Amino acid sequence: MTTEAPFTQPSRRALIAGFAALPVAVLGTNTALAALRIDITRGKVEPLPIAVTSFTASKADEAQTGVNVAGVVAADLERSGLFRPLNPRSFVQTPEALKAGPRFADWRVIGAQALVQGHVETQGDGRLKVEFRLFDVFAGEQMTGLAYYSTPANWRRMAHFVSDAIYKRITGEDGYFDTRIVYIAESGPKTRPIKRLAIMDQDGANHKFLTDGADMVLTPRFSPTAQEITYLSYFRNEPRVYLFNIDSGRQELVGNFPGMTFAPRFSPDGQKVIFAMASEGRSNLYTLDLRTRQQTRLTTGNALDVSPSYSPDSKRIVFSSDRGGKPNLYTMNAAGGEAQRISFGEGRFHTPVWSPRGDLIAYTQENDGFSLGVMRPDGSGARTLSKSWLQDGPTWAPNGRVLMFYRQSDAWGRGGKVRLYSIDLTGFNEREVVTPTEGSDPAWSPLLP
Repeated sequence: MTTEAPFTQPSRRALIAGFAALPVAVLGTNTALAALRIDITRGKVEPLPIAVTSFTASKADEAQTGVNVAGVVAADLERSGLFRPLNPRSFVQTPEALKAGPRFADWRVIGAQALVQGHVETQGDGRLKVEFRLFDVFAGEQMTGLAYYSTPANWRRMAHFVSDAIYKRITGEDGYFDTRIVYIAESGPKTRPIKRLAIMDQDGANHKFLTDGADMVLTPRFSPTAQEITYLSYFRNEPRVYLFNIDSGRQELVGNFPGMTFAPRFSPDGQKVIFAMASEGRSNLYTLDLRTRQQTRLTTGNALDVSPSYSPDSKRIVFSSDRGGKPNLYTMNAAGGEAQRISFGEGRFHTPVWSPRGDLIAYTQENDGFSLGVMRPDGSGARTLSKSWLQDGPTWAPNGRVLMFYRQSDAWGRGGKVRLYSIDLTGFNEREVVTPTEGSDPAWSPLLP
């Protein structure tokens, strides 16, 4: 299998080098926290009107960078479904005038509840400084102000840093914008599809193919601790599992696994993977220590135990099994033992994935179509977020508030296109994630290191 050039990104440490907090008490004391807050634990949330002004620049040749940074920030916040960026044509105060301080009455009149003002400037050492301030318009106060430094080429990632900071300050939850998505890019005829491993930023930027399509690849999974993925590849019709380092482009063969149909998932510490292997009409769960290559069997019997996923504390796993007659969801200790059934709805339950927060399990339910749902780890509170003719493969954003999955349109029973979608836990903010080709099996990275 061949790969293209490595997909390199600067480290978070390099981007935060020189990180600074700007003064937060521009107009009196900072009491805005209680006044401006989005409660994202409720049902449907009315998006917060926010004005994101073009970031000003010290030099004329930096002006477009300021416009670009503001555009990425506004797009990030809008896609979250929690913010409604206002049309810049409605702004009364110009970005240049805003440098002297906000005229809050001018922002209230257009309905803005929050205001973002920023500036970009190239430093003497060649680094780009991106700074911003977030204001509560009704309280007339600054909520936070931060600055980031990196090379000019990293302006987009610094914009995601700004978005994450705004999201966290207003919602109280960690952001998820400085992340990447690995997925299977599908092209060619349906009878002989070409499936390549591809990667992109969570907003679709910086798209790159990681494999050339010579061998079919399936179900990539991100490591929670490093920029590595596992994926399944068929070499001469035999399933092989690979480890792929995204930054270096290096790949390592983990082994041949006859009877495997889904790639393994990592343990939360990144030291093990868990997977299912089928043999003689049954499937059992196993773990593999990536350091010692020691394999441990977790389940026995004649059932089909598949799709295991760790809880974030590594103590338990969730998986799908037909041991009760049809596929349902079960949990058990990560070392094995007695399993407890947690799903009791109609139809079949597949592909469970434990939330990074530990509070929910996402799954696919097959019953007169395919539903994407979530439930608590004890099986209570089950609810459907999305339903369609065919959809599957849920993956969590690192803050545990947004899911991505793939969907195949019906097209009158003739298959249709396979596309990626995201949806938040309210079930109201569903969006297509645009990719150059058809796409399936997404995997969401942790926040980039």
